[in-house]
Amino acid sequence: MSTTEKKYNEAESWVVEAETFRDSVGTMDNTGKRRWVFPRKPKGKYTNYRTLVSIFLLAILFTVPFFKINGNPVLMLNIIDRQFFILGQPFYPQDFFILALGAIVSLIFIIIFTVVYGRIFCGWICPQTIFLEMIFRKVEYAIEGDRNKQIRLDNQPWNAEKIWKRSLKWFIFILISVFITHIMFMYIVGYEEVLNIMRQGPFEKPTNFLVMILFTSAFYFVFAWFREQVCTMVCPYGRLQAVLIDKETINVFYDYKRGENRAKWKKGEDRRAAGKGDCIDCKQCVVVCPTGIDIRDGQQLECVNCTACIDACDEVMVKVGFPPGLIRYASEREIEEQKKFNFSGRMKAYTVVLLALVVFLGGLLYNRGSMEAKFLKPPGSTFFVRDGKITNTYNYTFLNKSNEDKTVIIKIIEPENGEISSGTSNRIIMKRGVISKGTINISFPESQIKLSKQNLKLGVYDMNGNLLDSYTTYFEGPFKFQF
Repeated sequence: MSTTEKKYNEAESWVVEAETFRDSVGTMDNTGKRRWVFPRKPKGKYTNYRTLVSIFLLAILFTVPFFKINGNPVLMLNIIDRQFFILGQPFYPQDFFILALGAIVSLIFIIIFTVVYGRIFCGWICPQTIFLEMIFRKVEYAIEGDRNKQIRLDNQPWNAEKIWKRSLKWFIFILISVFITHIMFMYIVGYEEVLNIMRQGPFEKPTNFLVMILFTSAFYFVFAWFREQVCTMVCPYGRLQAVLIDKETINVFYDYKRGENRAKWKKGEDRRAAGKGDCIDCKQCVVVCPTGIDIRDGQQLECVNCTACIDACDEVMVKVGFPPGLIRYASEREIEEQKKFNFSGRMKAYTVVLLALVVFLGGLLYNRGSMEAKFLKPPGSTFFVRDGKITNTYNYTFLNKSNEDKTVIIKIIEPENGEISSGTSNRIIMKRGVISKGTINISFPESQIKLSKQNLKLGVYDMNGNLLDSYTTYFEGPFKFQF
């Protein structure tokens, strides 16, 4: 604290004035009060690309719940009823080992992706950024105008203009929040159930209605008030980035070697001879930033790589006759050594690893098996001997994970010469997504059983002879002395 200057403010309380930009948050003043961000509406090449990506992702988000594959939802994660569908394939609690492996693979993917590509995800794919910048902020620009008009409206008293504009904006925000909440619930219980809840009304299912209200309120709070604070204070990915990026990581960087020393633009001036850099200190990169930072201060945790500053700076550079790219996607080493961007061998290798992880996870989901079979001896049961044969009883449990009904048959894989008998036909009809249970007896010639317990492998086959699943248990027999 010895290197900072303490000042006594008008409210007669001590305030610490930050020595550098890294000692404070861009959206707060020295008293800790929220400094509201009014970013100028961005425009340019990257903004257009991001808009197209956002439209594509939003179209997927809003339409997927209404599509089905083989009669199953494309994606549904109903934790309460334990119904899970991914790409139309049903998943069950027995498949949760895939979820665990998927979580590990996803974590490794995030780490490697961040090491190479920085926070590109935050600016281009993150739902928080897409919802805020491409939906809620668009509504705000349409009603209140661009940055200067918003600042003027915020500073003026609550007159008729301010009341109706703010009321209209907040009302539309509520409608959007309600819509998003309903879409998100469709991913949990399916669109049919959500529409059914809507038809029945709040008094028929008050719990569901209350949950809807709570989630709608959360969406409204985040996008109407909390906004960029989610990225700077709550999101763990921003904190994780600090320990993952290095000098080879791609991020949005200001080329300080080209831009410094900053100075205002003077027509016809030889800036190189005057010892001035290309940055004309117009601060357009600052006014468009949705998190309120100055990218020229260096890499910061608040930066979400949204590229708004790149478009704003390129526009200015073109106007004054300088080449664009003063702010651009680059690595810190490229800026230091003034090299052109190069897709290095390190980046290629990591990209291959990322693709391999995606293929591995896809393989886990695809090859999980169409059914699961278990054969267990009833508790307390033992073998019995009849007509020179030793017989054991087993309870079976089959789960049909496929999208179609199946007729299966049980066979002994090893050892040989066994027989299967049951109270009904050995052919078992299995409905899709239904657990089938039953009991079978397995017998072997007494002369073949040499041990009191020996391995028994059973298989479940479809009517075409394809093995669907196998299970290894044990077969009991009388104890025999071995000489």
